[in-house]
Amino acid sequence: MGGALSFHPLTHSPHPPLCSDRGFTLMELVIALLLVALLAGMIFTTSYSTLALGNNVVKTQNEEMLNQAFFDFMDNSLSALPGNTRLELATTDTGSHYLTDLTLQNVPLSFTWGGQERTAKAIRFSTFKRRSGYLDIVLSYYENEIISDESGLDNSNSIPTEDLEPFAEIVLLTDVAYFEWRLLDGRTMEYQYDWDLPGRLPLQMELVCAFGSDDREIRNVFWIPPRQNPEVFMRQLQQGGGQDTRAAIPVTPGPEGEIPVIPAIPTVPPNTPSIPGIE
Repeated sequence: MGGALSFHPLTHSPHPPLCSDRGFTLMELVIALLLVALLAGMIFTTSYSTLALGNNVVKTQNEEMLNQAFFDFMDNSLSALPGNTRLELATTDTGSHYLTDLTLQNVPLSFTWGGQERTAKAIRFSTFKRRSGYLDIVLSYYENEIISDESGLDNSNSIPTEDLEPFAEIVLLTDVAYFEWRLLDGRTMEYQYDWDLPGRLPLQMELVCAFGSDDREIRNVFWIPPRQNPEVFMRQLQQGGGQDTRAAIPVTPGPEGEIPVIPAIPTVPPNTPSIPGIE
C-alpha cells in the first residue's frame, strides 16, 4: 500500500546558536584601553609641544624687547649729555671676559627711590660676572660726585669712601655673554678701550655684546653730539658784561675743538624804514 513513512532521529549541532546580547571579552577591553591611552598620549604630546613653542616665542619676544629698550635708553642718555659731562671708562681683563665700568658725572637725575626724592649727580654702568659664566649689567646711582678733578676713577685720597657707595642699583640686563665698550677719540680718530680724559667727551661710543647662548653678535654705535660747556658759557657771558651778543649764543665746537666765528647780530634790522615823528 502506499509509501512507508520513515522517521529520522533529531541530530544536535555541536555549535550553539549565537546570542545577540553577548558581552566583550577581556582581550577586547584591553585592546580598547590601549588604543584610548595611545590616542590620549598623542593629543597630550601635541598640546604640550604647542604650548612650549608658544611660551618660547613669547619669552624670546620679551627678551628682544628688553634688549631693545636698553639700547634705546643708552641712545637717549648718551645723545643728551650736557657739555660739562665728565666721562670715564675702565676695562678689566679677567681672562674670560672684559669687565667695564662706565661712569657719567654731572648728569643730574631726580626721581623717587624708597619713597624719598633723590638726585643722582653720577651714574655708573658696570658689568659683574656670575657663577654661571654670564654677566649682569648693573646701573648704579650716586648722590655725590665720584670722579675727581685731579685724577681718575675712584680716587679715595680726595673723595671720601662713603661717597663712593651708590644709594640705588638696578639690574638692567642678565645672562649677557659679553659686553664691551669702545670709544672713538675725535682728535686722533682712534678707538680706545679705556677713557681717562674725563674733561673731554668721545665722538662716539661703540657697544659690542651678545646675549645668552646665542652667538649672534650685536653692535650698536651711539653718537655724542659736541656741546659747549655751560660753565664756560656762563663765564664768557659774565666776562662780556652782556654787551657782546655773540657770547650769549651757545655754539657747538667744530672739528679739533675750534669754535666757528658768528657775525654780530644787529639790534635793529637793516633797511628798516623810519617812523614819522620818531627820530
